[in-house]
Amino acid sequence: MSQSTPTREVARRTFASEFNDAGYTFKESDDERAPVYLLLPTGESANRVFFVGTLTEKEDVGEDSEYWRGRIVDPTGTFFVYAGQYQPEAASKLRDLEPPAYVAVVGKPRTYETDDGTVRVSVRPESITEVDASVRDRWVAETARRTIERVAAFDDEGNEYARMAREQYDLDPETYKAAALSALEDLDDTDELADGTATGSDDATGDTAESDGTADDAEAPDAAGI
Repeated sequence: MSQSTPTREVARRTFASEFNDAGYTFKESDDERAPVYLLLPTGESANRVFFVGTLTEKEDVGEDSEYWRGRIVDPTGTFFVYAGQYQPEAASKLRDLEPPAYVAVVGKPRTYETDDGTVRVSVRPESITEVDASVRDRWVAETARRTIERVAAFDDEGNEYARMAREQYDLDPETYKAAALSALEDLDDTDELADGTATGSDDATGDTAESDGTADDAEAPDAAGI
């Protein structure tokens, strides 16, 4: 009897500000090998995430073997990624990259609790790809659109993940809509400086967003046009 090939979970686009506010993880079955999901405050489950930003710092924080930490900044905040012997390709990429550099990352969310009980989140990267500013801009536009859509659907009846978010977080989803709109405004300002001409919000949310994927979230960095 043939066995079905397991499929990878889609990688959700999220800004750093929302990702860093998440801390609740869950499984959707009692199976020991069931995937673990991070609950995003806008009402979405994320077993994998996809983001693009500027690698501003990297450091080998390992003791007995290489264990690389990277600091990657998007328009709303900072992602921290950690890669070691079990993520050899990502670790090698962090070793070779010279900050500052635009990078696209697909990886697994990881949570840990500090001594004072604070839950921190980071990313264990599956892949790190150096990209250019146009890819970063498309990711910002598309991620803003996805974030705004999640906020708009937050109060929909039957939105199970939004219900969970209301139970687990004392957070206003409109905060993330505001961050998304601010990221789009920053994108427009950057375009104006680069081109010497004004570019409206239609440009930021239209062609660039459409070229960044389809209705589904990213499967891999090449979904961003890489």
